[in-house]
Amino acid sequence: MSSRRTTTIAGSLLTASFSAVMILSFTAVADDQGPGSSKGGKAIDEAPAGVRMTTLLPEKISVDNSTQKTAITATVKNEGTKDSGEIRLLVVGFDGLEVKGVKGCDAMADKDLPDGSNSGFVCSVGSLAAGKSKSYAVDATFDTSKTGKICLPVQTSDGKKTYWQQGPVPFGTTNPSPNAPATPLLLGTDNQPVAPGGDRLPKTGPGSEVVPLGMAGAALISAGAAGLWWAHRPRRRQQQS
Repeated sequence: MSSRRTTTIAGSLLTASFSAVMILSFTAVADDQGPGSSKGGKAIDEAPAGVRMTTLLPEKISVDNSTQKTAITATVKNEGTKDSGEIRLLVVGFDGLEVKGVKGCDAMADKDLPDGSNSGFVCSVGSLAAGKSKSYAVDATFDTSKTGKICLPVQTSDGKKTYWQQGPVPFGTTNPSPNAPATPLLLGTDNQPVAPGGDRLPKTGPGSEVVPLGMAGAALISAGAAGLWWAHRPRRRQQQS
């Protein structure tokens, strides 16, 4: 085989490998959260006649493995036939999921956080007309070496009644990918953290060195390879609007 032909073939293989890595990496971090789901939600206190509150969370999120950052859309909706009256939405994180910010909302004081939570924000929704909804952009981090949950209670503006509460509901994966650009997590799935040594490939033959997945990733790709806490919290700990 001539050196020119060898160079051409090698160049083509390199281009194909690079393209495969770029395409799969882009797919992994694409912001496609899928349809919203009320999984893990339940009505708590009785709402006024004609008011039926619910919340929605994305069915899947994606965690950047280098920064642990993720984005979540939290939606509150009035599925009833009458205005909701003044309400507020709480966004609370547990375990490996920590809420860093919710656009248009205020951080909860540490003393007002429910037991077991690590972060929380209060969103003053106002009054939602029948059939209307309001969505909030949630910035969070997720430590994929732990389990992680989120909770969305919908309350009266004074916090004395909770009409609806979604969660604490988990996000997680049963197939962790610590060396991929991002890890996809599914709503309602308990996270299965990476086992010790899970970031290294096994030996492939006598005398072979164990290769870190980060070094072998491009070759492999190109080859194709909770509880209802809020309803039972002491009223003195609830934040007043």
